[in-house]
Amino acid sequence: VQLQAFGGGLVQAGGSLRVSCGASGRIFYVMGWFRQAPGTEREFVAGIIPSRGTTDYSDSVKGRFTISRDNAKNTLYLQMNSLKPEDTAVYYCAAGSLALTKRQSTYPYWGQGTLVTVSS
Repeated sequence: VQLQAFGGGLVQAGGSLRVSCGASGRIFYVMGWFRQAPGTEREFVAGIIPSRGTTDYSDSVKGRFTISRDNAKNTLYLQMNSLKPEDTAVYYCAAGSLALTKRQSTYPYWGQGTLVTVSS
């Protein structure tokens, strides 16, 4: 099982960026994105149960970010619009088979992270 996140980069405040996560080895029931800014703990950003179309977002990104998955490509996406400097972080994709939660402990599989930097 391998998750690989990519697509991070530098973007100006107000701009958009899409990060992706390729999954190999199996199809996961639930997938999510977390992020970690310098000096802070890793936090939940968004999650999805693709088979049900169920999604959840943190309050800080609701209405600006959209999580989705292309089942044919087994790839998870996070479309980020109206980016703010406080969105600057390393973004990690995660996957599991239990439930859609905000707790890191329910996601046993993690990608290596991709850096998103939003300049003011």
